[in-house]
Amino acid sequence: MPKAYWVVTYRSVKNPEAWQAYAKLAGPALTAAGGRFLVRNKPAKVYEAGLPERIVLVEFDSLDQAIAAHDTPAYKEALKVLGTGNIERDMRIVEGA
Repeated sequence: MPKAYWVVTYRSVKNPEAWQAYAKLAGPALTAAGGRFLVRNKPAKVYEAGLPERIVLVEFDSLDQAIAAHDTPAYKEALKVLGTGNIERDMRIVEGA
């Protein structure tokens, strides 16, 4: 069974305090759901339409596990703390090759 990945690219962080509060809850929530953080950093170099903003890559053992992690009570609490309008990001769940 192929692994699956959360690929999160940030466009902007409008409220750093809300984002930091979210990150304190989201990291442990995703780890508890079986996620392994592979990348949590800004890009070393950007090309084409890339933005020099934060990228997060989280690996899961399966697509079902990656999807289920988003719906856990702990991750939902992190999203609640983040609120709306505090960040702009693109979050995708993809299955590995």
